[in-house]
Amino acid sequence: MANCNGNTSAKEFLLAGLPALQNYNSLLFVLFLSFYLLILTGNLAILSVIVVDEKLHKPMYFFLSNLSVLDILFTTTTVPKMLAIFLVGAKSISPRAYFLQMYFFHSLTVTEAFLLVVMAYDRYEAICNPLHYLVKMTRRTNIQLAASAWLLAFTVPVPVIIETSYLGYRERTLVYHCFCDHLAVVRAACSNSDSNMQTFIGFSIAMTISITPLILVVVSYVHIILSVLKISSKEGRSKAFSTCSSHLIVVGTYYSSITVAYASYRANMPADIQVLSTVTFAILTPLLNPLIYTLRNKEVKSMLKKYILVRIPSALQKNHLL
Repeated sequence: MANCNGNTSAKEFLLAGLPALQNYNSLLFVLFLSFYLLILTGNLAILSVIVVDEKLHKPMYFFLSNLSVLDILFTTTTVPKMLAIFLVGAKSISPRAYFLQMYFFHSLTVTEAFLLVVMAYDRYEAICNPLHYLVKMTRRTNIQLAASAWLLAFTVPVPVIIETSYLGYRERTLVYHCFCDHLAVVRAACSNSDSNMQTFIGFSIAMTISITPLILVVVSYVHIILSVLKISSKEGRSKAFSTCSSHLIVVGTYYSSITVAYASYRANMPADIQVLSTVTFAILTPLLNPLIYTLRNKEVKSMLKKYILVRIPSALQKNHLL
């Protein structure tokens, strides 16, 4: 590696991958490829059913389709490069590609937090204001809410990405990670004082962006719980809670995994654990979201069964006859 001299511009970043597991790269490739295919299959299945079936053209499923698109983009941002590292050792990445991937990774992370808030608001209106629900949650309103979540999330990381790109790096900088993460590249910068400041700023922004949506989700569900408790019939309360259960599990999965990832950095755990915790966050939520909404949501489950067991076989049979 070349020495740091002033604010040297990096010509190449080298992603270390998972050094602690480098003897198992072939197994890691098969494992992560399987995860990636499951994520694509599950989210595309949910997305297709929601788009095709008019019974699912409701606000809740519109936001769920946004979540499925997000999960596909989120994993596609990081997993292909990880697979290349595990399969052929393609660790090199240009600075422009590095910061572009980092931008999309963090923007999509923020987008999920904001979409979870929008979905909580949808459940709040559906349960707390059922008579005005369809009047308030119009198609135009739904699009505006979803678009606001996406646009705001893709704006927030811009200053941090720009500042990080101007740090001093070696011409060939080794980054101890298997994809383009902010904290990992900041630690690889030449200046300790600059990297410490960037770490603090990045962590502070990440905490603010994570905690604020969580507070909004909690406030929404406090109102929802209070409204549900006022329902006289046990069946009505059970039905109201069942419409929120999938979303609550997704929120719990998202925040528990992101908390572990952040905590591993702040607790100065070994680098391998830090990398694995971030990778788990990047894979776990997109993998579990389709399963949660399929297993916990009767409408989605029945529609998937309908298309898999009835529509697709009949279409194949019809094409065969032709």
